[in-house]
Amino acid sequence: MAEKKLFAVDLGASGGKCFVGFFGDGTFRMEEVHRFAHEGVPFFLKDRTGQVTERTCWDDTCIYQNIIRGLQASRRLYGSKLNGIGIDTWGADGHFITKDGDVLGKVYCYRDHRLDTMCDEVRARIDAERVYAITGNHFQPFNQSNQMLWAATRRPELMALAEVYLPIPALFYYYLGGCTAVDSTFASVTQMMDAKKTKWSTEMLKALGIPAALMPEIVKPGTKIGKLQPKLAELCGLNQVDLIAVGSHDTASAFAAAPVKNAKKALIISSGTWSLVGKLIRKPITTPEAMRLGLSNEGGIGNTRFLRNCMGTWIVQELLRIWEIEDGKRMEWSEVDTITPAAPAFTAFIDPDDSRFYNPANMEQAIRSFIAETKQKAPQDRGTVLRIVYESLALKYRFVNETINRVTETTTDVVHIVGGGSNNALLNQFTANSVGVPVLAGPKEATAVGNLMVQAVGAGILPDLKHAMPLIKSAFPIKTFKPADTAAWDKAYGTFSKLLKK
Repeated sequence: MAEKKLFAVDLGASGGKCFVGFFGDGTFRMEEVHRFAHEGVPFFLKDRTGQVTERTCWDDTCIYQNIIRGLQASRRLYGSKLNGIGIDTWGADGHFITKDGDVLGKVYCYRDHRLDTMCDEVRARIDAERVYAITGNHFQPFNQSNQMLWAATRRPELMALAEVYLPIPALFYYYLGGCTAVDSTFASVTQMMDAKKTKWSTEMLKALGIPAALMPEIVKPGTKIGKLQPKLAELCGLNQVDLIAVGSHDTASAFAAAPVKNAKKALIISSGTWSLVGKLIRKPITTPEAMRLGLSNEGGIGNTRFLRNCMGTWIVQELLRIWEIEDGKRMEWSEVDTITPAAPAFTAFIDPDDSRFYNPANMEQAIRSFIAETKQKAPQDRGTVLRIVYESLALKYRFVNETINRVTETTTDVVHIVGGGSNNALLNQFTANSVGVPVLAGPKEATAVGNLMVQAVGAGILPDLKHAMPLIKSAFPIKTFKPADTAAWDKAYGTFSKLLKK
């Protein structure tokens, strides 16, 4: 087989990366060609009542520009022909497009405070258990059901001008090729898709006041949905390459890259800004018990991701941001990796998923307030604060693992940690100690790997994802972390679990 080249765009909530994947006769390799930072940008503007509100928005123009730079870098490095382009993104947000191709205002960020009360407003329109039975999604502030209801009730004039609503990955596919489809993995996390039928739920849309005609077509991962616009292809020096829907929810792509042998016994953690902790199951579980335990069903690639959305290294990122403001310089990760293990163990714990940690003005103050309210010992230095966070994350993973095993009637004998967090040796070791089973860490760029493998199936390079696993294992080293100090971690878990709201 002549070598095929696929282009993967991996957009997270704090940065983006572009990769080229090379497929030969039974071989695979991946090269990064472009990387950039981006973040939500706060505005303070008056609304129609005259009240000044904070609005956090994405710079979609900047993100699009960097996708183009990635394509141009690919052409310079590896030639003018690609066999596919796939885009995955963080799992929320989107915007309205007019018939003239205009974006109706700025693209809001899912951490924007306009959504703080929207879960309650959705529940007021349709019974919560009914929502879960239809969608399999737990209530989260960032759900697109909340975002759409907010638009319908606060910006109806914009919705009236729209021809289509495009979830965030579909928006960037639209910028590249004018296509408007969204894949089922992303549609599944909007809290508007019927989990069992893989279609937009007319009951949900009616309850939210959303015209069904506004919603894009849902397609399977691996579907060719368009081509790069001719003039854009010329600008990039490329062929008019196919645009292929992937597991465009980044967690779907990350889970697809986990080298799992036995799905029933493998816990998967996609570790980054968020920690998505779950197992792959055959069909959605939408029972009242699963709802009560905060578990969500997200569309996988030939399966369902049964998981809990946990706070991840966002807490650490925010600590570093606050300390940078205080110090005038950013703490290096090498310093984080030095002062954290040197700090005393198990001095205090937090529930990483307490609402105060979602988007506080000052993360350290939020942590100290939780510790004070729960009558624990206050941390004396930054290393101790960091250790408290990492230990609490690992203990929360154990709690979620036990919860999932109870509902699915399975056991866990290995934890796969994929994504950027798989590079965090300390957290990996803490997780092995806490859960009490080996942790297999890697691949680090699991989201891009999964993106490329689904593209390869859609482009006819691979027959299915089963054939991707040998390629992944041969291309990326997997590090093993064995449990240690389990008695001490068992004791810590007893204390930690008493702090949880469950």
